[in-house]
Amino acid sequence: MRKLVFVALLSIFFGANAQTYEVGVFAGGANTIGDVGRTNYILPSDIAFGGIFKWNKSKRYAWRGSIMYGKFTADDNKSSMASRQQRGYVVDNSIFEVSAGLEFNFVEYNLHKLGPAFTPYLYTGVTYFRYDFEYFNGGILQETGQRDGSFAIPMTAGFKYRINQFLIFGAEIGARYTFTDNLDASNPLGSNFEEFSFGNIFSDDWYVFSGVTLTYTFGRKPCSDCFE
Repeated sequence: MRKLVFVALLSIFFGANAQTYEVGVFAGGANTIGDVGRTNYILPSDIAFGGIFKWNKSKRYAWRGSIMYGKFTADDNKSSMASRQQRGYVVDNSIFEVSAGLEFNFVEYNLHKLGPAFTPYLYTGVTYFRYDFEYFNGGILQETGQRDGSFAIPMTAGFKYRINQFLIFGAEIGARYTFTDNLDASNPLGSNFEEFSFGNIFSDDWYVFSGVTLTYTFGRKPCSDCFE
C-alpha cells in the first residue's frame, strides 16, 4: 500500500512539472504601416528587442508571453507615393508592449528527444502597448512628451530550430493590428485635437516587429516519455 502511495505521489509530482519551459531574447527591427511614410509591410526603420517566455504544454502548442521595445521612423520622403513625398512629414516614435497568447506548431515539436527539432509556428493573443502621443500642427510635429496606450492583436509567423539540448534558435515576423490611428501622429484623440487629423481616419495603424530569437529550454521530462 505504501509503495502504491509513493508511486502515486511521484506521478503527481512529475506530472505537475512535466512541461518544458523556454526563456530568451528577441532582437530585430520595427516599422509601422499608417498614413505617414512608406507603405511597405515589412521594412524595419529602427531597432526592436525584448524578452520571451514559453510554456510548452504539448508538442503542438505553447503558452507564450513577451515584453518588447521598438523604435520606428515614418518618413514621407522615402514613400513611393508622390502625394506623401510632396507633403514631407517625418514621425519618430517608440513602442513598449506586453503580450500574451498561444503559439501553435505546424508539426509535432518534441524537445524531450535527442536530435534536431524544427517547426514553423503561428502566434496570436492580446497585446497592450504604450507609445508617444504626437500630432502635426502646420506641418510641424508636436512632441507632447506624453505617452498613450492601446491594445493590439498580434499575428506572428516564424520558425524555430533546436541547436542543442538547451538552445533554440528562431526567426519571426509579427504584425500587430492596433486599436489606434495615431502611431504616426495622424489622428490625435480628443476634442481639442480634431482639427489636426488627416489621412484615412477609418483605418487603424499597424506596427511590425521582425527579427530572431534565442531561447534556453528547461523543465522536467514527462513520465510518459521516460523510455522513448
